[in-house]
This record gives sequence, C-alpha cells and structure tokens, in this order.
Amino acid sequence: MKSYKKLLALGLSVVMLAGMTACGGGDDKPAASDSNNTPAASSNNASGNDDTNTSADNSDGGSAVGPAAETRTIRIGTWYDHFYDSTNESIWDDQSVSDEEFAQAHFDVVKEVEEKYNVRIEFVNLTFNGTRESINTSILAGHPDCDIYEVDLSFGIAAALNGYAINLRDIVPDADVCNDRMIFTPTNIGLNDDSVYLFTQVSAEAGLYNTYMLAYNKQILDDAGLEYPEDLYERGEWTWDKWREYMVQLTQDTNGDGVIDQYGYCSRWDFTVYNLLMSNGTTIASTDTETLSSPEVGEVLDFMYNMWSVDRVAKPWNSDDFDSNQNSYLDGNIAFWATAAWISDANKDINCDFDIVWCPWPIGPHGNQDTNNLRNLSAGNAWMIPTGVEDPEFVYHVFEDWANWYHGDTDYRDSNLTWWEDCAMTEENYAVMEYTGSRDQFDLWNNFGLEWDNDWVSLMNGDMTPAQFQETWKQPIQDSLDNYFK
Repeated sequence: MKSYKKLLALGLSVVMLAGMTACGGGDDKPAASDSNNTPAASSNNASGNDDTNTSADNSDGGSAVGPAAETRTIRIGTWYDHFYDSTNESIWDDQSVSDEEFAQAHFDVVKEVEEKYNVRIEFVNLTFNGTRESINTSILAGHPDCDIYEVDLSFGIAAALNGYAINLRDIVPDADVCNDRMIFTPTNIGLNDDSVYLFTQVSAEAGLYNTYMLAYNKQILDDAGLEYPEDLYERGEWTWDKWREYMVQLTQDTNGDGVIDQYGYCSRWDFTVYNLLMSNGTTIASTDTETLSSPEVGEVLDFMYNMWSVDRVAKPWNSDDFDSNQNSYLDGNIAFWATAAWISDANKDINCDFDIVWCPWPIGPHGNQDTNNLRNLSAGNAWMIPTGVEDPEFVYHVFEDWANWYHGDTDYRDSNLTWWEDCAMTEENYAVMEYTGSRDQFDLWNNFGLEWDNDWVSLMNGDMTPAQFQETWKQPIQDSLDNYFK
C-alpha cells in the first residue's frame, strides 16, 4: 500500500473530527469548480463531505413543519441541469443515468416531498452569469427569483457576506445542518463564528470534489527511463527541483526539425497556481493580511516564470483558445498536466492511446509533505437560501427532505462511487484522488473578481517579472481582504 494511502487515513480522521465540532466549521465543496462551470459528478450522486455511516435523526422526514395551505412551487436556481424535480416524468429524463436503482431513489423522493409539504420542486437553469445576475438584482430588490440558489463560491461567499443569504442558524437552529450534519454541512466562508449562510449536501464523495492531481503520460516517462513520481513521493524525493529536472529532460524536439514538439508541462494557469501554492505550504489571501508579497509566494511566481520563460518547459500559453491549455495533453506530447475527475470524464481519458497516471504534486522549498494542504476549498459550489424569501424555514425543510433521498441510510448513499472510479481509470489513480482530498486549504486569492488574468499570462510570457507582479497586485489583494473582512 502506498504511503500516501497511510497519510490519507490520518488526513480523513482529522477532516471528520473537524467536521463534527462547530456548525459552520467545514467546507465540502460539492463540485469541482472551473471557469467553464462543469459539474464534477453525475447528477445521480449526492454531494458532501462526510463518509460516516450513522443515520440522520430525521431520516424519514421527522420535521415538525407542516404542508403549505396552497400548493407552493419551490424554485431552485442553478446553472446546469439538475435531476430530479416535479417536471420530470421518469428517471430517463436524465440521459446520463448509470445506476437505475440510485436514479429511482432520487426520482421517488420528489413525490414524497410533494405529498408531505404540498409543494412542487422546480430546478431552474439560470446559466452561470444568469445566477449571479439574479442574485444581484432580485435579492437586492427584496423579491428573490428563487427560493434557493446554487452558488459558485467565487461569488457566493461575497453574496453571503453582503447580506444576500439567510443565516440558517437563526431560522432552523435545531436542523440537521446545524447539528448532526448527516444531510447538509455548512460551508466555510472565513467567519469565525457558528453562522451557516452557505451549505452543501453530505456524502462520501466530499473528499473527491474539487481535487486536482498532477497527471503524467507514462509512455513519455518510460521512454526517457525516468522513475515514477509517486515512487519518489513515497521516499520524500518528489520536489520542485526534481520535477524541474524531469520537465527539462522531457521537453524535446523529437523529430529533429529544430522545433520543440514535446513539452514537460501544459495546463491552465489558475490550476497551476492553486497547486503550487499548496505544495509550497503557502497562501495569498487566507487571513486579513495579504501574503502575495511573501517570499514563499515569490517562489511560486518564480517557478511559474521559469517554467514558461526561462526553461521553456511549459507549452507556450494559447491566449486564443483557453481550453487548449488544459487539453493539449490529448495530443500525447505533454509530459505533465493538472487534472481532475471532470477533466478525465470530459476528455474521455480512458480512450487515450497512452497510459495516464495521477500523482501528488511535488513539494516546494517551503513545503512540507506531511502538512501541506492538498485541496483549495475556497472554490466550488454551495446552496443558499436568499434573504427575502417567503417562509425560509419551510423552504429549508422541504429541501432537506429532498436531499435525504436515502432516508438516512448513509451506507446506501455512499455505496456508489462508480463515476469517480471510472474517471480515475485505475485503483492507484483513485487513491491519489482520495489523498488529494484529505487536507483542505482556505485561500481566497481567486475569489475577488480581480481583472488580473492578463498579468498572470504576462508573468508566464516573461513580460512581467515575479517582483513586478507582486508589487502590482499586493495592494489590490489587501484592499479586497479589507473589504471581505470588514
């Protein structure tokens, strides 16, 4: 068994213990969030961050809230299609169904909730930008378009902190989300209190959501006679320096025409930043004081600068086709890239004509393999009940019962991880994904809506030095933190 599997066991124990302490303490990130807003898992699966097998106390809907006097439609705004609601006529309305039994359980609970509360459940696909617009306009006007919103944390945290979300602690203090957390768990938005503004569904999948591993093309490493990174990691030898050596060696002109046609690395800059920060044991915006200007973050910027502009081991950034920077590995000439389950699924990695292996990110000069965080939890999705909604307590209990499609049987809820296993392709890859979800970091650097994308590209292209980048952006980061924590 790999040593990172042993680390996983300890890490998950810590996560579960933290999750049982105070309401508002843990963030499970129900979906791996990216700029394309691709959901991370099949809609047949619940989401959350607890793999305990203890049944919820209200497993069969023991809420004291009674039915509505007149049939009420509970509208749930999101930006991609969800299943199931009162508009669906069969499980096959979701064409992605892979497990009929699970799908039927999700489908049947809708009828139960309809009858119990005299309601209709309706998911409304507002699109990503439409969700933000609806929150910013309808809630501010005092008449929310929806009773519940699914928010991306890039704007959901700000919405909550600016009074757009109801504190569930105030309206349902005895509910599952504030106590047992078997159905819902609070999302950490950086407040040091027991408030519950954003929340996510609970399941064993929580440790898998929003995980980004380092992937490599096994054939390229085999052809070069290089030792596998996961083996180096076990011995504590998988470092930035070693990775740099690998990338330099693997960046080649393979056909002798004088043009580099195989690169050591290619991926999105934001995925790269997230993981280099964590692998160097640092953050940019995790407290009320910016650390963009710190030496540790400077090392991250230096490493990126060297990858693209000095060693030139990273494939030149394609500003004309953002997605190509993530998907170039499919051509078989990229040694390393950032990956996630949703990327593997979207690109059908299982069908590639080369073997793809996932490994932990290498350890930076200020990093520590035993303590580095591995997953950033200031990105992802969560639910919120907007300020101004009619009878929010009723809305919460309806939604809680809808989410409890497994009737408190958490063994059953957590028994199907087929989608994740298929994305991982191998047991070894799956173990790395679990390990990556075992230690979480809260870092808001990419949640402020700063228009700095072009400067990140300038850093990679060599048009801006790391020192210039720090000097340019340290004050905007501090200003954003001042506003965030005011």
